[in-house]
Amino acid sequence: MGGFPARALKRRASMRVLLVFALVVGALSAQAPPSPSHSTAIGEWPTYGGDLANSKYSPLDQITAANFGSLKLAWRVKSPDGFLSVTLPDGSEWSADSKTIFDELNRLDPKRWRDGQPPFVQNYKATPLMVGGTLYVNTPSSVAAAYDARTGALKWVYNPKSYESGTTTMSLRWNQRGVAYWSDGTDERIYWGTGDGFLIAVDAKTGRPVRGFGVNGRVDLMDGLPRAKRGTRDYLNALTYSVQSPPIVVKDIVITPAAISSLIKTKEQIPGWIRGFDVRTGQVRWTFRTVPAKGELGSESWGDGSNEYAGKVTVWTMMSADEELGHVYLPTNTTAPDYYGAHRPGDNLFAESVVALDVQTGKRVWHFQTVHHGLWDYDNPAAPNLLDITVNGTRVKALAQLTKQGYIFTFDRVTGKPVWPIVEKPVPPSDVPGEKASPTQPVPSKPAPFEYQGVSEADLVDFTPELRALAMKAIEAFKYGPLYTPPSLQGTIARPGSTGGGNWQGAAVDPATGYMYVPSRNAFSVHRLAAPEPGLESNLLYMQGVGRNPTMPEGLPLFKPPYSRITAIDMNKGEHAWMVPAGNGDRIRNNPRLKGLNLPPLGGDSTFSGPLLTRTVLIYALTTGGSTGGPRLVAYDKATGKELASADLPGAAIGTPMTYLVNGKQYIGITVQGRTATDIPELVALALP
Repeated sequence: MGGFPARALKRRASMRVLLVFALVVGALSAQAPPSPSHSTAIGEWPTYGGDLANSKYSPLDQITAANFGSLKLAWRVKSPDGFLSVTLPDGSEWSADSKTIFDELNRLDPKRWRDGQPPFVQNYKATPLMVGGTLYVNTPSSVAAAYDARTGALKWVYNPKSYESGTTTMSLRWNQRGVAYWSDGTDERIYWGTGDGFLIAVDAKTGRPVRGFGVNGRVDLMDGLPRAKRGTRDYLNALTYSVQSPPIVVKDIVITPAAISSLIKTKEQIPGWIRGFDVRTGQVRWTFRTVPAKGELGSESWGDGSNEYAGKVTVWTMMSADEELGHVYLPTNTTAPDYYGAHRPGDNLFAESVVALDVQTGKRVWHFQTVHHGLWDYDNPAAPNLLDITVNGTRVKALAQLTKQGYIFTFDRVTGKPVWPIVEKPVPPSDVPGEKASPTQPVPSKPAPFEYQGVSEADLVDFTPELRALAMKAIEAFKYGPLYTPPSLQGTIARPGSTGGGNWQGAAVDPATGYMYVPSRNAFSVHRLAAPEPGLESNLLYMQGVGRNPTMPEGLPLFKPPYSRITAIDMNKGEHAWMVPAGNGDRIRNNPRLKGLNLPPLGGDSTFSGPLLTRTVLIYALTTGGSTGGPRLVAYDKATGKELASADLPGAAIGTPMTYLVNGKQYIGITVQGRTATDIPELVALALP
């Protein structure tokens, strides 16, 4: 049996009994007919952002600022990634803890995973959905599960075993941010994408695959894509494809994002076409070519015929939609290679754009490119927020796109017309041979940026003269300048970096006030290019290089604070209402070099967890400041940003919180880390005692 212990097969029989019991319990508890209209208005959370507008808002008001500090753990369950199974050569299955499973798979096939690293099961980022008293979630290894929303009792688990094939490894590996739900009032289904590039559909009541969807409940998302090859395991070969974010279901169409590796050595890549699939059958209903073919709109923006071989240009994050208009909105990423564009001259539509499509036909309605000829990995990282605002007395159906570089681009979501002027401004040229950076980039006139942009000596940390001198020394070997200073051979410090600014956690909006709440990080990256090493078989002139980054002693920051923050923006006026550091920055301020300094709140206590908004408070997770100094959920005053109360979490937040109502009781659900780096993370629910 290739090293698999016989005792595990005995355990398999007992696991079958448990699984049958879970399925029976799930079927019995799901006999009540589903609501024909699932919504946060009735206490559910039926999509990743709460609604298709990605509001991250619920009108629930049982949990308030006055009682928030009394929240306690109602239940907690470990990720199903903690215990997995594999199919043996004889067709039987072996079940064990995930580390044992992955170690054995790696022993049998050391090249199974592209970088030799098994699934990172601690990366439990998913935001659960709640419909009809059931929570639905998926895990880093693409396993999905359903839990009783009141007790946390397991209802079902479905494991597509995508890890058996050896899935792609991205720059942020083994991501799964959630699932999608659909119902026609009779059938209920859960959809999600896998790390090895399949779209899965299961029955929401039982977790069993929907046999009429694709082939036994799965659609091969690589089928029909140029240059897509399943099973490629070369670490630097980008012909790999995975799904890391939840699909979006609009009416009878399911649309799935995709992730195509940025670790590349060739200019020929998989194009990240966006496709709409029939929600019942899985058949392709339409395809939107994000890299346009010859003669199509946008093809003229790809010089030297590069649209014939270029790839990526897809949506790796979440999407939003307006069912009334029949539009789905795509926040697209850059093309490949991310940091060197000589092999793809021109603006490269529809990379780094907001694209509105007709959801029934896939036809483009409007688009706007937020970065021309991207060289910074400034993907549009989050679903656009859809909100109705009043601008100069006129009601506007608006769309607000958060970006990594700290901008909010705001449009009329019907027409694509900017709500406030967007101006093309000159930016620095590239000094890398062959590169022709765009001479201008679009800059919104409103709102003001929500995060620091660019690098100058005045931006460096100045807590003490000694630290300022160390920071000056740290950056002297690097190139730096304003936002959009291109990558270089020596290494360019970019701020915000490729991880934002804003990122996949996105923003929340209050439909009653038109306020938008944006978490962000004061993070930087070094963008360095180098000629490919001999023997790499690369056809690129330059590719992403490796080297040191500017560092400060003892983990001290390079730049001035705050290091994370929350910004509230009145979108009716396009003006900041308030901006506060996210956390006190205890890890930084406790550094011996800062002893005795009277420092303001520094921020830096946040993860990539996103905001949750209710009728009463803004909720956000921090890593410090709990009753014993540990992680916590914080309630902020929506009008002022003042911290009102907090509740302890058993681990640092990984996913974005959501809230729901069951049997008259409001809960907050969120995924959190374990106590140590190797512990299996948990899904927890908090409620008032």
